[in-house]
Amino acid sequence: MANSVSVPEKLTVIVTGASSGIGRLICQRLAGKNYRLVLAARSADKLARLAAEFAATGCECIAVPTDVADPNALETLVKATMDRFGRIDVLVNNAGIECFAEFDQLPLDQILQTIETNLTGAIILTRHVVPIMRQQGFGRIINMSSAAGKHGPAFGAVYGATKAGLIAFTQGLRGELLPVGITATAICPGFATDGGIYDEIVKATGKKTSFFVGGTTAQKVAAAVEKAILTGPPEMILNFPALRPVFLFRDVFPRLGEKLILACTFKFLRRTATTKK
Repeated sequence: MANSVSVPEKLTVIVTGASSGIGRLICQRLAGKNYRLVLAARSADKLARLAAEFAATGCECIAVPTDVADPNALETLVKATMDRFGRIDVLVNNAGIECFAEFDQLPLDQILQTIETNLTGAIILTRHVVPIMRQQGFGRIINMSSAAGKHGPAFGAVYGATKAGLIAFTQGLRGELLPVGITATAICPGFATDGGIYDEIVKATGKKTSFFVGGTTAQKVAAAVEKAILTGPPEMILNFPALRPVFLFRDVFPRLGEKLILACTFKFLRRTATTKK
């Protein structure tokens, strides 16, 4: 089983959405360790500066400008990685965009862009990478989901659907690939400060979530990614106060659980949706 497979001495890691936010912090954390990094994002300039920063510290890395919504770009990303390093040990599907609005006001192109960026791109890139990991007999697939994937947020139906899809995708992959030494992990942060989408929402609305909703930090998310590389757990929910008991309560008492979650989140999410029109 995968848990008995030893981690190779030096890992090659692809990180999508690497140029800013949580992705950048993930790369900064891994660059200081024994990892070879492949930085993928749409901004060629930001990636080049980041790669130069890491190379100056002795980290082996390459920058590959990539739009994860473009299947051809994903194929190019995998080829560039194999040409340079000859293997892919870890894939961090981190690229994502937020989508908070009244559902019937969402333009169709924004719906499609959210699905293609948050979910479809991760699935297609993983499809390119799994055969390589299978041949190696080792691999880590880390999908950046969200607490929104555990309970779809009001005014974030499409965003929540993509994050829930990532969780189901992760579970299916894990069940299939554990016997060949490949793990899949879904990381589910709550609202993340210092680099997450939450910062943009607070800036736009001027309001924070209530204490009962809580959250996490981008640094803790980056640390969770490193832990997932080392230990390969099925799922990591990052939030304080803890959300897993809330989700368990909702599963046992669906109507009451729904009311509890809405009582804590509805006003904040409605303000987010209306402010960002």
